[in-house]
Amino acid sequence: MNREQLINLIRQKQSFLCVGLDSDMDKIPAHLRNTADPIYEFNRQIIDATLPYAVAYKPNLAFYESRGIPGLNSLYKTMAYLESFRDQCFTIADAKRGDIGNTSTQYAKAFFGKQDSGLDFDAVTVAPYMGEDSVKPFLAFEDKWVILLALTSNKGASDFQLTEDRQGEKLFNRVLSTSAGWGNAGNMMFVVGATRAEMLTEVRKIVPDHFLLVPGVGAQGGSLQEVAKYGLNKDCGLLVNASRSIIYASGSTDFASKAAEEAKAMQEEMAGLLV
Repeated sequence: MNREQLINLIRQKQSFLCVGLDSDMDKIPAHLRNTADPIYEFNRQIIDATLPYAVAYKPNLAFYESRGIPGLNSLYKTMAYLESFRDQCFTIADAKRGDIGNTSTQYAKAFFGKQDSGLDFDAVTVAPYMGEDSVKPFLAFEDKWVILLALTSNKGASDFQLTEDRQGEKLFNRVLSTSAGWGNAGNMMFVVGATRAEMLTEVRKIVPDHFLLVPGVGAQGGSLQEVAKYGLNKDCGLLVNASRSIIYASGSTDFASKAAEEAKAMQEEMAGLLV
């Protein structure tokens, strides 16, 4: 999905909601655990319930890889299901990959090369620490996106991301200003945590036109209003992710309808912010 298509989708649904499919066997409703593929069945019902309100879905690879072959099978089936709604949602592999160039090329094929791997995500999260040559292979695919980690919301972010050089420049600012030149606003986004919403002003000074993937709204306590205040641009420019607050809104047989209620509430708030 290219930039124009993504913007049109946001306008059509009046939403910039991304639903994180952090699907944990220990947390899904008990009545699903006797099905042939509990994780896939959980994902399928979450997708059906939230699709009218969400523009993106983000499977977190850790929750699938940790279960070995059965987990990967669940991921493939989930992606095949999402592909049946190709024009209705943007898909993100939350994989945080990044390595020397030839290895990153193989990672890119894994997530973007349907003929090679069977997977066809729109975007993949990438770690910037190894520099340009570790990121460029992901940018070689047409209408695919790199989502580069810039400023995360976890406690340990201050260990590196907020440190300053002798000129007073924070490391995350250096990551943004340097990496923005590797791609463009049509194939690169940046991760900026919602719990650091006030710092979006700094981010927007450096990358005013790029999309930002913003986790941390919902269960992690980030404010959607604050994110919109500091992060919205003329094209919206935001994908706000919510995972636990939506997919685990209920642990019972009504989990899908409760997920729909949570997603609808966020969409309605987003619609007001997009006016």
